[in-house]
Amino acid sequence: MGPMKNIHIIVATGEWEQDQLRYRRHRLAEFLQKQPETKEVIWLCPTPNQPEKSYTTLTNGIKQWTIHDLFPQKVFRFARYLDRFHKNKLQPLLSYLKQAQEQDTIHLWYTFPGFASLSDLFPWNKVIYDCSDLWASPISGKNSILSAFRQTIISSAENRIIHRANVIFCTSDYLRMRIVDMLGSKEKVFTFENGVEYDLFANHQTKIKNILPVNFDGTVLGFIGGIKPKLDFDLIQEVAQKKREWLFLFVGPDGTNDHPKFKSLLNERNILWTGSVAPSEVPKYMNLIDIGMMPYKSSQYNQAVFPLKLFEFLAAGKSVVGLHLPSTKKYAAESVYTHLDTNDSSQFIRACEKLESQKNHENDVLMRKELAKTKNWNEVFNNMLHLV
Repeated sequence: MGPMKNIHIIVATGEWEQDQLRYRRHRLAEFLQKQPETKEVIWLCPTPNQPEKSYTTLTNGIKQWTIHDLFPQKVFRFARYLDRFHKNKLQPLLSYLKQAQEQDTIHLWYTFPGFASLSDLFPWNKVIYDCSDLWASPISGKNSILSAFRQTIISSAENRIIHRANVIFCTSDYLRMRIVDMLGSKEKVFTFENGVEYDLFANHQTKIKNILPVNFDGTVLGFIGGIKPKLDFDLIQEVAQKKREWLFLFVGPDGTNDHPKFKSLLNERNILWTGSVAPSEVPKYMNLIDIGMMPYKSSQYNQAVFPLKLFEFLAAGKSVVGLHLPSTKKYAAESVYTHLDTNDSSQFIRACEKLESQKNHENDVLMRKELAKTKNWNEVFNNMLHLV
């Protein structure tokens, strides 16, 4: 018999390729996959489509194991948090793991509070909760009877996972404090903020062609990532109308469900939206940008957020302006990162004009890169793994 190897099950929000976006959980899965003591990584996720077989192997070698949703419509997603709708569907995975458990160590990683029953259905070596969001809080900040029902179900599922977990990682101190309150103890709860694939952004010089208007050589303010209702579209529209000489570039899929405010924003002549792009192309778009923007609305949900983009912009040598993101405040520094607690458009413009005047100073570019370099994903995950 060889030495014991590790099998990691990662409970994810959706299929690997969904949205073409790469979140923290994708990077965690790939990091674990590369570890010499890993036997395999299983990406366990809900899917609205009826899968043909229990699992498929992705090109990176990770096994994707899907659990069919109750019904395809979004409104039925609450079933992911209620045992009776998925307990039976988890059986094939559990039988598979039972065979492996004699020679392997099996860890369960939750990256969202779905399939909570899984934590009790198997003698896991470790249960880990990597919490990156205020899952029970509505992303749009709107409250309704349906969202209250959803919140109750998700909170109860999350509570079970928190009490069952051997170790809990949070992407912001806000999330950590919240979980410590729920647990009444802080000994197994740690903050690990999001990192960056530093080399990918820092050493990439090429710009994507044919995106900016011909002969445009003004300042480009850029947002890269999923475009969601948590962004302040009104503010950006106001700024775009006041500063016609600036170009506002949005790169990423529309996750707003055709929100009228996002549509209205796209009517401005100095707003450009590329739609979804392949993750490998992101650095080339990053090089079109002068100032990175993270224009979030003030909401409970955004109190907890630590945007993936902050260190990506900085790794590419770009300065950043962020709104209503308390978790990022401690990185505010002259010509590196400006944090604002207001949606006042003239303050936003002033902050950007200041960054605009320093955009290519060599020392500033270096300072931005130095900060990002201390936040490499591999280091973040290595430190987490030590605690598992």
